[in-house]
Amino acid sequence: MDLAAHLSARIGSIFAGLDLPAELGRVARAQKPEFGHYQCNGAMAGAKASSTNPRELATRIAARLAGDPDLARVEVAGPGFLNLTLSDEALAQQAARLADDPRAGAGQSASPLTVVVDYGGPNVAKPMHVGHLRSAIIGESLKRMFRFAGHTVHGDAHFGDWGFQMGLLIVAVGEEQPDLIHLDPDFTGPYPSESPITLGDLERLYPLASGRVKAKDQALIDAARKATAELQGGRAGYVALWRHFQAVSRVALERDYGVLGVQFDLWNGESDADPFIAPMVADLEARGLLADDAGARVIFVHDRIVPKKDGSEGPDIPPLLVVSSEGSAMYGTTDLATIVQRKQTLAPDLSLYVVDQRQADHFEQVFRAADKAGYMPRGSLEHIGFGTMNGKDGKPFKTRDGGVLKLSDLIAMVQEQAQAKLAETGMADSLPPEERDLVASQVGMAALKFADLQNFRGTSYQFDLDRFLSFEGKTGPYLLYAAVRIASILRKAADQEIEPGDIAVAEQAERDLILTLDGFDSALAGAIDKRAPHLMAEHVYAVASAFSAFYTQCPILASNGPVRASRLALAGLTLKQLHLGFDLLGLQAPQRM
Repeated sequence: MDLAAHLSARIGSIFAGLDLPAELGRVARAQKPEFGHYQCNGAMAGAKASSTNPRELATRIAARLAGDPDLARVEVAGPGFLNLTLSDEALAQQAARLADDPRAGAGQSASPLTVVVDYGGPNVAKPMHVGHLRSAIIGESLKRMFRFAGHTVHGDAHFGDWGFQMGLLIVAVGEEQPDLIHLDPDFTGPYPSESPITLGDLERLYPLASGRVKAKDQALIDAARKATAELQGGRAGYVALWRHFQAVSRVALERDYGVLGVQFDLWNGESDADPFIAPMVADLEARGLLADDAGARVIFVHDRIVPKKDGSEGPDIPPLLVVSSEGSAMYGTTDLATIVQRKQTLAPDLSLYVVDQRQADHFEQVFRAADKAGYMPRGSLEHIGFGTMNGKDGKPFKTRDGGVLKLSDLIAMVQEQAQAKLAETGMADSLPPEERDLVASQVGMAALKFADLQNFRGTSYQFDLDRFLSFEGKTGPYLLYAAVRIASILRKAADQEIEPGDIAVAEQAERDLILTLDGFDSALAGAIDKRAPHLMAEHVYAVASAFSAFYTQCPILASNGPVRASRLALAGLTLKQLHLGFDLLGLQAPQRM
């Protein structure tokens, strides 16, 4: 239990003893040093509920706290605020508890859930672009935090590997390699294990074929529709070719995700949900949940009828299109079938969809449909939307010629500039080339990730790599350097056979550091409850900043005896918590720099 929770429980019991709600005892960190360490404002609401004077009520509570060994000072301020200052002994004891705890103070859920985090969405045959970055970074952090808190978590890439685009690729490959054995309808196998196409082939062919579709090449469209139907009908050669599409695409995806430190537990694709579509549609039909809409079959998911801009009235949200007028399953159909699939195979209590905020209406349709059909309750399905990473023009980040930047190109650019930054600062010059390259990669990824995660996910932000790579200010490299500096202090102490000892508190910078470290559990809980990794990013930055002030004001190795041992123990605790926080954000700190 952190200090805030301990004090809240202590003061809450006093309120309860006065026949007032215990929740009134909640404390929060004081915003100014002159107000102490924590404040409680519950007397204001408690006085109103009990028709008493708030200052008088606060004074009564303060009197009952008198003599508490954990509190050095209790003051009543203004109309009835309680200002609380902890004793140095209480701070030292809490720091010792954090130091002894492998989790550095972070609690675990008393009611663990099974959680699915859907945060990939890469497509077969298409290189990932910069638009995939935020989903990967935010989703990975949420997955790690939920898992660290004791939940069972399944991170799913939700591979885009089904539908018309696959038939289009089969036709495009067939046009270029008409003699492929996979295209012979009379051949029954076995098919060669070596892929007849490369990722480069797919990346070249798909845009060309897609462009012809946009240009209304009806012969190609008809051929692609036919190939799609035959693939989904199980034509052996097409299935074998399609599996090669999957395999060569996945190699590139795993490479790019791997550099980002993103690891999926499941590489399920839209194709994995396909077997669930027909029985699901039949179930919806049998229960009368599908309705006709101009020849298509839809689920009406609106809650109410609302006025429209043209003066007419209509549903607050359009119906979910389940079967097109041509008899095809749609994008929303696959998403609904995926919910059915996950319910049967994973039985999740909660599913989080980390997808661009612009998809909000689509997910609202799907989630309402799932709830209406009884597949999953609406409250267990959440769209974790996010804004865009923008260029200097305020629009989604693109290349100089206006194209969409490949994610692999962005990663290469970040790593190249991280190398240049290290060379410019002289950092890592003494390291062997391989280790220096690793440090540059860690610095680059920390710069990219922390620049994203320090923002509330719902907001957009501007891409500014020079600022992101700075070792000063609120940046990923600054955080890594803070950890490297602590690690260096601990190595020097070990070399001199100096051991950490009991923690004692005497200086303000020590108090501030301990109070900041004590906020780890609250930051984790808040980030999970609000699905907001920026709260963890804020905490990690606050810890690094508090340690910097502590390091400046409280010499560690230059001090002596118990003071040095105490400060060394605080340094060790800080590094442990930083590393835990880094891992939750997907950052890696070098051992030296």
